[in-house]
Amino acid sequence: MSDQVKKPVGITETVLRDAHQSLIATRMPTELMLPIVETMDKVGYHSVECWGGATFDASLRFLHEDPWERLRKLRAGFKNTKLQMLFRGQNILGYNHYPDDVVEYFVQKSIANGIDIIRIFDCLNDLRNLETAVKATNKEGGHAQIALSYTLGDAYTLDYWMNISKQIEEMGAHSICIKDMAGLLVPYEADKLIRAMKSATKLPIQLHTHYTSGVASMTYLKAVEAGVDVIDCAISPFSMGTSQPATEVMVETFKGTEYDTGYDQKVLAEIADYFRPYREECIKSGLLNPKVLGVNIKTLLYQVPGGMLSNMVSQLKEQHAEDKYEEVLKEIPRVRKDYGEPPLVTPSSQIVGTQAIMNVLMGERYKVATGQSKDLLAGKYGQTVKPFNPEVQKKVIGDAEVITCRPADLLEPGLAKFEEEVKQWKQQDEDTLSYALFPQVATEFFKYRQAQQEKVDLAEADTKNGAYPV
Repeated sequence: MSDQVKKPVGITETVLRDAHQSLIATRMPTELMLPIVETMDKVGYHSVECWGGATFDASLRFLHEDPWERLRKLRAGFKNTKLQMLFRGQNILGYNHYPDDVVEYFVQKSIANGIDIIRIFDCLNDLRNLETAVKATNKEGGHAQIALSYTLGDAYTLDYWMNISKQIEEMGAHSICIKDMAGLLVPYEADKLIRAMKSATKLPIQLHTHYTSGVASMTYLKAVEAGVDVIDCAISPFSMGTSQPATEVMVETFKGTEYDTGYDQKVLAEIADYFRPYREECIKSGLLNPKVLGVNIKTLLYQVPGGMLSNMVSQLKEQHAEDKYEEVLKEIPRVRKDYGEPPLVTPSSQIVGTQAIMNVLMGERYKVATGQSKDLLAGKYGQTVKPFNPEVQKKVIGDAEVITCRPADLLEPGLAKFEEEVKQWKQQDEDTLSYALFPQVATEFFKYRQAQQEKVDLAEADTKNGAYPV
């Protein structure tokens, strides 16, 4: 080891975003995060992932919180640590493609409010859907990381990953992330993949996986030995299961080696102690279902991410069709093949999963197709790695026109329209973006915010008049 160059591995801590998104449906409130920020800031993490993904929607919809306010508060607390967010390319944080002017404005405001690193991905790995976000991030002086949705299939050879890595470097991204949302990357494949990608690009490579299939920490070990630069981990109370490997375990694993993170286990223990009672509370209330903490080897058999499995179970329950579970699991890979073998990640995972359920419940494949299925097969999400099954395409969309350009090229600029629609509620520039992404949910939140402000105004007026607020 003395001959080897010290190459400490970096760790991105996910407890403030993906860990609670994966385990408790993104329900961790801001007030729970803030007291531990100062301690987390001492660790020396590569970055803390704390925004984007489903946090935006969940903050507005379920927690009655302004996601922008959360970001500003976290930024104020993290003096020394880079903050990172997850960004769905042309979908931003929503489920549809947005015009370029909205994407650019969202990137600008994210960086202005405190984000340093934007991890940008597309559910089809169609790089055309990432161009606008990457350019905007670079323009604002942020770090643009392109995340490749990892998946298996005939098309996804080492050559595929090497070629796409070269293209990402040419696009002007600062780093690459392998986003293994279903925990499909097994240890020795990780070794091969990282070595192949490292031979194709000079960009730093980060690895993100989930513990769903039980192999994640072994995968990290092999990936780090193969030269991966950064790994995503979660502090132990919110690790494992459908979340990431535990931060403390990976820090201990590399201690005393050339990959040693140098992080202090005492500080990590303090962070874990802080989150432990909240974990217990979540288990007690049913928010954290112990089922998601086990190993689900079916993810390797069916290549289905954990979140998609739980969605599927609840959809089948609603239809009183739980007995069709195995049948739907077998149908998912068939639908995926018909749809050009896309990686299964938001929103392609929902599109494929819902269609598989409909195919099974209807007793005839593609007798009924969702609007999103039609859009996908009409090219409105972008280009898949393999062509669509022409028979299925014909059955679902008939003779409708199939687009081959970048889908956002067909969209008119949208910012002025959103500005106009939101003006009665607007209190900050960022409200326009909240509204653009989730019009109904944001409007409900704006009404709630106004009601709260009026309560405070009334209470203050009463106090001035000599009465005490109740």
